[in-house]
Amino acid sequence: MASSASLVLPEAARQTAAALAAPAVDVSVGVRDWRGADSPDFRAAWDDLAERAAEPNPFFESWYLLPALHAHDPAGEVRLFCLHADGELIGLIPLTRLPRYYGKPVPHWSAWMHGNCFLGTPLAAKDHETSFWRALLDWVDRHAGTGLFLHLPHLPLDGPNHRALTALCAAQRRPAGLVHREERAMLASDLSPEAYLEAALAAKKRKELRRQFARLSELGELTITHCRDDTGLAQWIEDFLALEHSGWKGSAGSALASHHTTATLFREALPGASARGRLERLTLALDGEPLAMLASFVTPPGAFSYKTAFDERFARFSPGVLLQRANLAMLEDPGVAWTDSCAAADHPMIDHLWRERRAIGRISLGIGGPLRRLAFSALLRLELRRHPAALEQ
Repeated sequence: MASSASLVLPEAARQTAAALAAPAVDVSVGVRDWRGADSPDFRAAWDDLAERAAEPNPFFESWYLLPALHAHDPAGEVRLFCLHADGELIGLIPLTRLPRYYGKPVPHWSAWMHGNCFLGTPLAAKDHETSFWRALLDWVDRHAGTGLFLHLPHLPLDGPNHRALTALCAAQRRPAGLVHREERAMLASDLSPEAYLEAALAAKKRKELRRQFARLSELGELTITHCRDDTGLAQWIEDFLALEHSGWKGSAGSALASHHTTATLFREALPGASARGRLERLTLALDGEPLAMLASFVTPPGAFSYKTAFDERFARFSPGVLLQRANLAMLEDPGVAWTDSCAAADHPMIDHLWRERRAIGRISLGIGGPLRRLAFSALLRLELRRHPAALEQ
């Protein structure tokens, strides 16, 4: 975000007027302990906000964020920053104060993330993005404490929240910087699944996939199942956890079932997603035994490929790729304009098949008074010199 000595955001000149012209909204801020946030009334308001958000983020919706906090923050150190207008919830983001910044002893405020949270976009009601950022930055300015800056990880760089933040920081002359940028594979096309596959893969590779599917079919009854209801969900969850744990992730200790916290999160989040019509399950099975499985969160106008697993004993048949080929059916969903892979850059299974890309960034912003912001600006210049790739946009 900061590619010049002045440390203002790119495209600020074109966005400042919009930020200054944003209608004034009579708002109130509440920063609350998440452990008291599961009352029916608050969760209903939270769920309503998710439906009205300018950008979808299932990882900050109630059915996912609360189980994640229960699993990872039992002491209740994370706070929910909530913005209301006329009593209506119009913005929410989990906040935490951290003593270290990527290994360095630099205290700061940050949107709260964990290893299975793949997006940091706040839930801000459409047309209230500027009001949300203004209220959040004002609150952090007044409660900076020992924090030197505010860090916003995994923020999409092509959406209304980023545009509103860019404009507001320019209008306030607030120092800010894009300290990391990555291109995440995304599925977004008007093509049919068949046409997309033809455009994405060479004829030789498509022929190989057909051969692998045929050979795999010779071993028994091969089925591909799409499911968006809760039929057999509990057993599906246990099958997924076992399948993922049976492979290299289990050996490395990084499978969901390797830790009680992540296994519990998975078991609690998927029923919550299903109850709200947010879950799609895709399964490739041989004689009823799953060979590859995918859980996706459907949050119109987008979707998120949350977790996938495949049986490595059948690796020669590429069951994971065969499942992703079937997942191209998402292109035919009229409510889904794009699907975020949630995958790291250069993922071997996704990047060669999904042709579109989504820019995701980590952004740091100066907070507090002039001296604190001056110290942050110096730190930011040092970080950007050490990581010049962050400036490439």
